[in-house]
Amino acid sequence: MKSTKRIRRLYERHTTEFLLTGVLLLVGIALTLYSPHFLTAKNLKNILEAISFRLILALGMNIVITSGAIDLSAGSMVSLSGIMAAMSVKAGAPVPLALGIGILSGALMGLINGYAITRTKISPFIITLAFMSVYRGLSLIFTKGIPITLFPAAFLFWGRSDVFRINPPLILGIVTFVVLLPLVYHTKWGQYMMALGGNEEALRRQGIPTSRYRISAHMVLGVLAAVTGIIVTARLNSAEANAGLNMEIDAITAVIMGGTPLTGGNANVYGTFIAVLLLGVIRNGLTILSVSSFYQQFLIGVLLLFSVIMAKKRKAFSINTNL
Repeated sequence: MKSTKRIRRLYERHTTEFLLTGVLLLVGIALTLYSPHFLTAKNLKNILEAISFRLILALGMNIVITSGAIDLSAGSMVSLSGIMAAMSVKAGAPVPLALGIGILSGALMGLINGYAITRTKISPFIITLAFMSVYRGLSLIFTKGIPITLFPAAFLFWGRSDVFRINPPLILGIVTFVVLLPLVYHTKWGQYMMALGGNEEALRRQGIPTSRYRISAHMVLGVLAAVTGIIVTARLNSAEANAGLNMEIDAITAVIMGGTPLTGGNANVYGTFIAVLLLGVIRNGLTILSVSSFYQQFLIGVLLLFSVIMAKKRKAFSINTNL
């Protein structure tokens, strides 16, 4: 009896993860039956490498959404951070310094976003929508619409090389996931992120500097967007203003699919990881099925809409159950 209750409690707590894992297995089985090339070491490696930088950005977006906000400028931050790192390399800066400049630029953009939200009290949706255009515009201004190309091997390492047959972006994605797990679930900072999304006013009345924590959430996203931008730039051997276009939508989709409420108040880091993997398998499957890449963005939009609807129904069901 006790074991049954534990299993039931475990299932209720991790319903989203179990469902996503089930869907992932079904999609994997279907693609395996369709094509003998899907379940090969080379293809699985390709999938993991393709999702690595998307995972990093989605984990950063998870923090912001958990805090009850959203950041539509994430894709533009990816572009501008990559361009800042690329321009630094072209200006003669050592690669480690150039990478640091790229990451600092991401942190600065996150700081600006968070500060603007806390000072103006305007919806994060509106503020970050405006900064999405600002950062994309700066990317165009700095590059004059011309991609920056041809980087040294030390820079390309972060997107193209192998470390014991493992792509560096995949290592960075795993490290980000492993670091964020205890940070979100076992620190005061993580608890305050959830409290911000759940009841910011109650947190403020306890004397907690909520503005600082909200700004920190956007700075974490900014840093991870910068890491993503550096990876994308190194993978393509090109820094351009259109890099990162619509990546914020992919990140938001993964976060909502993963079970983190759009209104915040709770975090599901595991769910985000599985959702990113599922989206990566779907993209890979569409390629195997010779489906045009034009349909991928359409599918992402459908999945985002479906995830939001399901999240709303889960919340309503939870409320009714508690009553």
